[in-house]
Amino acid sequence: MRDVAASLREAGLDPDAVAALADAALDEDLAGGEDVTSAATIPDDAMAVADVVPRAAGVVAGLDVAAMVFLRAASKPLSIEAHVADGETVAPGSPLLTVSGSARDLLLAERTALNLLGHLCGVATLTRAWVDAVAGTGARIRDTRKTTPLLRALEKYAVRCGGGVNHRMSLSDAALVKDNHAHAAGGVVEAYRRVVAERPGIEVQVEADSLEDAVAAVDAGATSVLLDNFSTGDLRRAARSLASRATLEASGGLSLDSAGAVAATGVHYLAVGALTHSAPVLDIGLDFS
Repeated sequence: MRDVAASLREAGLDPDAVAALADAALDEDLAGGEDVTSAATIPDDAMAVADVVPRAAGVVAGLDVAAMVFLRAASKPLSIEAHVADGETVAPGSPLLTVSGSARDLLLAERTALNLLGHLCGVATLTRAWVDAVAGTGARIRDTRKTTPLLRALEKYAVRCGGGVNHRMSLSDAALVKDNHAHAAGGVVEAYRRVVAERPGIEVQVEADSLEDAVAAVDAGATSVLLDNFSTGDLRRAARSLASRATLEASGGLSLDSAGAVAATGVHYLAVGALTHSAPVLDIGLDFS
């Protein structure tokens, strides 16, 4: 039997939070009632074995999230066996999980488990495509806060499964001085200085819309700069001037087709909101043996 809680903790996820999410999602699907179709067609004591199977190739993420859904839906003893690990690339038809238990319980959990698993595998699969696109350049793919409400921890975990790295997890664990902050404070440098003065020791990244602003921020002490909507030529000039003094991250208007060229300019990161806000779901099904 898979120790789902322990596996989630090893992945940096909170088992209690995942359980609460599973409960809420199952409650949404039942809407205060019962699975009327299964209740009418399947005897209460019927047992079943089912495989969770991808219909397309992709990168796996969220096996323990899906397993938690099955566990929370279970009214009778349930067994879960994993055939792969998160982060692996799988072929169509290759089972990810085998779940054994009450047939009614498996069908109750099916759609909720597959919705979450398919989404997280989609995020991991898209992330891997971006990572492959910049391979050999030294640049890394980083996510943003453009996540689905209440799914941030899971989506950012899926990014890690795909080979990407996480930016800040919340508004409180790091500062990002954006254009609106600079406008309100009277400029990029003034905004940066206010953050440093108010929150000494916190990690600060400054968004720059021009090479001049980027240089000014680094001259003021900034060690991380987000280069927003820069052309590849300006990114290259920024990297030549600043890459040895600050971490540089390209942002805005990026695509898979341009990722390699952007990474080759010498920036350290590419910020890709699409990893979490636009990832296609990986098609995954539940097949009774």
